[in-house]
Amino acid sequence: MTADTVETTDTAGGGGRSWAPGEHILWRYRGNATDRIHICRPVTVVQDTADLLAVWLAPGTPCVKPQLADGTWVHREPLSTRYTKPRTTVPCRWLGTGVLKLARPGEPWSVWLFWEPGWRFKNWYVNLEEPRLRWSGGIDSEDHFLDIAVYPDRGWEWKDEDEFAAAQRAGLMAPEQAERVRAAGRAAVDLIDSWGRPFREGWEDWRPDPRWSVPSLPADWDRTPAHMRS
Repeated sequence: MTADTVETTDTAGGGGRSWAPGEHILWRYRGNATDRIHICRPVTVVQDTADLLAVWLAPGTPCVKPQLADGTWVHREPLSTRYTKPRTTVPCRWLGTGVLKLARPGEPWSVWLFWEPGWRFKNWYVNLEEPRLRWSGGIDSEDHFLDIAVYPDRGWEWKDEDEFAAAQRAGLMAPEQAERVRAAGRAAVDLIDSWGRPFREGWEDWRPDPRWSVPSLPADWDRTPAHMRS
């Protein structure tokens, strides 16, 4: 990877170098209420233009995920203590089928596409998150807990509302931020109801280039981009 730089948007529209199809970058999330990276997923660039960043998270990709300091997997901890106990990060691999992630500049969400084995399309998933910050090695964001599942029949439903509420109780999200997230969710629902981009664009028929390799996880996966260093 090259020397760390930052752009003003989360796609190539900020005037810097765009990533080429097949290039490997990092899709990272900061922990809530901290600047520390706690999720890192190496991905392969599908498209990087002024209005869309599309990446492929391949099956078996080495990643990093959060885990409670006592070794408990986060989602096996009761909600009452899930966001209050000490945490660490551990290496893992992306299990199951791969995921196509689509992100448009400035939108407070990304849209993920899931398939069943055999490439039977399962659903879209609207991951509400902080608009992504771009640096030379990839993009950084912050997950906002609340999500929306969208199905092939265009039906949809809220996901993880219990986690969204628990995070607020734990002080990881102030009421003002929670309302902004809810507003973002309502805007995403409007997009779904109108079947706007990217839902109408046929991405469910996309397939990865069979020549692509599975990205590796760099030793400095959690490094701080130059623009954020004091």
